[in-house]
Amino acid sequence: MERELIISLDAMGGDDAPEIVVEGAAIARERYPNVKFILFGDETEVVPLVTKFPLLKDNCEIRHTEKVVSAEEKPSQALRRGRDSTMGLAIESVRQGESCAAVSAGNTGALMAMAKFMLRTMPGIDRPALGSLLPTSRGESIMLDLGANVECDENNLVQFAIMGAAFARTVLGLNRPSVALLNVGVEELKGNEVIKNADKILREADLPINYVGFSEGHGLANGEVDVIVTDGFTGNVALKMAEGTAKMISGLLSAALKNSIFSKIGYLFARSALQGLKDHLDPNNHNGAVFMGLNGLVIKSHGSASASGFASAIGVAVDMAANDLAGKITEDLKNFEGHNKVEEAVVAEEKVS
Repeated sequence: MERELIISLDAMGGDDAPEIVVEGAAIARERYPNVKFILFGDETEVVPLVTKFPLLKDNCEIRHTEKVVSAEEKPSQALRRGRDSTMGLAIESVRQGESCAAVSAGNTGALMAMAKFMLRTMPGIDRPALGSLLPTSRGESIMLDLGANVECDENNLVQFAIMGAAFARTVLGLNRPSVALLNVGVEELKGNEVIKNADKILREADLPINYVGFSEGHGLANGEVDVIVTDGFTGNVALKMAEGTAKMISGLLSAALKNSIFSKIGYLFARSALQGLKDHLDPNNHNGAVFMGLNGLVIKSHGSASASGFASAIGVAVDMAANDLAGKITEDLKNFEGHNKVEEAVVAEEKVS
């Protein structure tokens, strides 16, 4: 029997909270019978919603607080005033070991700041990174960082590669995921010094990954590799571009199919295939970005996610917790650091001789 997992939810975070959060939790409970929830929110709003779902009612605890971090609140303000908010208490539950992960659709900057401050970074990780699944032509790939770190050095990128590979092994079930650095070209001479140095380190490292070198922007949509590594500035721009392109394609396709009687007839024959394409591109089906490199799991849902989208974010939390993402990252970091020490010792001995 699978062990019971308890996940804390920021019931008031997101555009349509708490309705979407509660309904998403109910959907997730059906998918994952071993999961229970702690919901942090205003009980006058949350309790009536929970009573609509008998399966959820018997498998969740509601903890009352009226304090909510607003979408406009700055991270510094959230740190000062938000520790006893729905978001802060959900993270605190993870820190105390009551729950194995926290999920919130609230203010991204505030969530990142509070998670980092309250949970701290893992040994061997300089900066946590935000990573998520992206739809590609061959399935799904993982990209990080998506905005947590605007500027990065080569060591940050190497650590992101290690964490991203652990993500791929945990969620995608890949034993040796392929990893690439996002660059302006695939040639070794392309890119700035930071990315060149990161490339050199990854080529020489003994890690459970298939490092393939550089990948260009079109490789994101093609799904050329399982894990794409970049700095937070580039990653966030690429993510928003991908989401905007998906919406544009869906909109143009919908308009084209309504353009004439013949296109409407054609739609009847292609309806199932077109629905499959729409589902694959729908951000709700790939929802759930992970703050990796912390001493605890925190998952960020899209603020505008649907109930099924929020359930997808909970699903990411379940996969991460059940398959011990933190343990995989810790093990890979130890092996990487051990390999580096051996290499340094060999170099030192060669210099002496």
